[in-house]
Amino acid sequence: MGMSGGDSSGGATPNINVTPLIDVLLVLLIIFMVITPMKPSRFEAKVPAEPKPEDQTIAKPNPLTLVVAINNADKKITLNNDPIGDVTNTAELTSRLTTIFKDREAQGAFREGTNEVEKTLFIKSPRSVKYGEVVRVIDAVKQAGAQPIGLQIDDLSE
Repeated sequence: MGMSGGDSSGGATPNINVTPLIDVLLVLLIIFMVITPMKPSRFEAKVPAEPKPEDQTIAKPNPLTLVVAINNADKKITLNNDPIGDVTNTAELTSRLTTIFKDREAQGAFREGTNEVEKTLFIKSPRSVKYGEVVRVIDAVKQAGAQPIGLQIDDLSE
């Protein structure tokens, strides 16, 4: 009798207290604001540093360097100027590179200053070669275990 309000049944109406929900929402908002800048959003590219002007010594080529070249005219692939097949069938390239890397591991041909087997490989291709054909060659050398793989940017003759 002393209470007014409520519905006609005489019971109290339940209300949701939103204050704790707002606190939880603010904590989640702060967590997401802190985490968002931490996710990687860039592709890392390793670019060599510019040589200093006084450091113009002539570098000797590494005898362990592997270069895969794609010829645009006939789509043939060469490994260090040795013909190794064509772009449509890269199985021979993969098997040859796998053999080379196993031989290097057996002979102990390591990168300078490390204990990793030298598996660096460069791919030379003129700009007029189709993107899909270059990717097919990249997949073949990755399957053989080459790493890192460098793409040459010089404009080669067709």
